[in-house]
Amino acid sequence: MSEHGTVARQRRVTVQAPGCLVALFAPIIAVLIAALVLMVMLDRQERANERNESEALNKTAALAGSYARDVMALSLSQDPPGQEAVRSIAERHDGRLTSYARAEDRLATTVRFFAEFKDTTMFGTSYSRAYRCYSIVFRENAAGDPQEKTTRLEKCDADSFS
Repeated sequence: MSEHGTVARQRRVTVQAPGCLVALFAPIIAVLIAALVLMVMLDRQERANERNESEALNKTAALAGSYARDVMALSLSQDPPGQEAVRSIAERHDGRLTSYARAEDRLATTVRFFAEFKDTTMFGTSYSRAYRCYSIVFRENAAGDPQEKTTRLEKCDADSFS
């Protein structure tokens, strides 16, 4: 009792029970773990998409090489091949002829090749196309034998030529 005859109030410091701390931190830890898992999944998807796109672009290079071989074989049989023949060869190799220029000893073409690849997101899988344009020049060397030079173009205006 105090001097005035009343009961003195004491302040008590309480320590929370361990179960209470777990109840507070468990949702926070669960959210952090879920966020970490989602970040890892997103990183893996991005790497897989980049790898798939790279493979598709490598496929366009292979298509350009096979197109050049086929046009070269045709130019051995006919001196230089016509536009429709070159266009049909490009279409067989998943390409689109965007320019055709023929001179007496050379043939210059620009072809837009494409390849499909899987693009994966958290919402599903879709198919995308990777495009790349190549300039292929066919000419005769000093001995009169045909030769070709393939150059990858940085920019390509695919709608300029039909």
